[in-house]
Amino acid sequence: MDFEIVNGDVATCETECLIVGIEADGQLSPSASALDKAAQGYIADIVGGGDIQGKTAETLLLQKVPGVTARRVLLIGLGKSEERNDRNYRKIVKSAMAAIKGVRAQSAVFALDGLGSKDDDQYRQIRHLIEWAGSELYIYDETKSKKADPISLDKIAILLSEDDSELGEYAVLDGVALVNGISTARELGNLPGNICTPTYLAEQALALGEEHDALEVSILDEDEMEQLGMHSLLSVGHGSDQPSKLIVMHYKGGEEGAKNHVLVGKGITFDTGGISLKGGAGMDEMKFDMCGAASVMGAMTALCEMNLELNVVGIVAAAENMPSGCATKPGDIVTTMSGQTVEILNTDAEGRLVLCDALTYAERFEPETVVDVATLTGACIVALGHHATGLLSNDDALANSLLQAGDQAADKAWRLPLWDEYQEQLDSNFADIANIGGPPAGTVTAACFLSRFTKSYRWAHLDIAGVAWNSKGKDKGATGRCVPLLSQHLMNLAATD
Repeated sequence: MDFEIVNGDVATCETECLIVGIEADGQLSPSASALDKAAQGYIADIVGGGDIQGKTAETLLLQKVPGVTARRVLLIGLGKSEERNDRNYRKIVKSAMAAIKGVRAQSAVFALDGLGSKDDDQYRQIRHLIEWAGSELYIYDETKSKKADPISLDKIAILLSEDDSELGEYAVLDGVALVNGISTARELGNLPGNICTPTYLAEQALALGEEHDALEVSILDEDEMEQLGMHSLLSVGHGSDQPSKLIVMHYKGGEEGAKNHVLVGKGITFDTGGISLKGGAGMDEMKFDMCGAASVMGAMTALCEMNLELNVVGIVAAAENMPSGCATKPGDIVTTMSGQTVEILNTDAEGRLVLCDALTYAERFEPETVVDVATLTGACIVALGHHATGLLSNDDALANSLLQAGDQAADKAWRLPLWDEYQEQLDSNFADIANIGGPPAGTVTAACFLSRFTKSYRWAHLDIAGVAWNSKGKDKGATGRCVPLLSQHLMNLAATD
């Protein structure tokens, strides 16, 4: 798919589908007015007849509009100005893409005059349009015997004035990088557990390293992790025939000697719960338990394509959690890489067991910041539903930076407390710490567990259990969150470092 910026008169724009906006109560946008003038009132007559009222994401497709070069004109409702937020802007883009795909157009030009959102940041508007349009083109068919019909659309353009073209080009480049990063995360998340194993994730990371000179990739196997004392991480994979892996991706885009920023992803490629076995209903969705790892790999993909001047380390702790005669049992005690001991009261609380050793391993990079990403707790879904990522941190500045990045990227997070009072729920009679803290505040106590291993650096935890995938209908599948948030965070760091 090609994305580009075009200039010129909207009425003479050569494309198979030209998208222009109709504001609330049928008011024509500037581009729609220009088309109406060329068509001698044709569009105003149609709008005045009530065929389209300008409600958010409402569409009306016109063929061979007189005086207009474009083969088709798609009128799309922009809604009331006060309602033009990120949520409704995405609805507009999604609705437009559905109409474009429906007529099998090969090219399309958006001429929304910056009215799709009330946001004054044109770069942000354009980048979101590219990102969301690209997301609508994603199709999963990797494991289907009959592949999806090829999408006829091969070019999407945005009509801008010449003065705005340079800014638009930057937005397009960044938007395409985000589309590719999100698609990477979605594809990894959607693959079944018998394909997307820890070894497969390692192979994908190595392939990414081969593609980008600035990225160095190394893989630690079980013997190497054993020598490092990563008994917590290794305990999760004891019941599986699939070997666990620690995947390390080091992007060196910044100055030599500059501080590293570390991303850590939970990569449980399938989670049965282990001996603390989950119920059968819906267990197929536990292939998505590696979406934290997928998010990190997606963000690293976008980072490489944007060539950010930053040093970033992506770490993926990959394992499969299965029940067997070798599996870890409730009540077992393991020693982490940090030397702290953990009583495993529930083997289904395994994400924190792999993350704690990965977070300790991150210390060797002397990080400026560390952000871990995980589908960690069902309690986060209870607290925040499926709209916001849960955020907990030991550093206010880092937390605020991530919250701001989430708002900029329209990939929102919400901060939860990380108070000492919650730590007592993790007390154990037999080890330094228990791996669960009981039902109350499950998301908080999970983060409290991780905080025991992050005292030497600025750290934040992102719980994406509620946002990483959709469970119902045709939309079932990985979402690619929180690649936009992580990528925006890295972009902001590159701009200030």
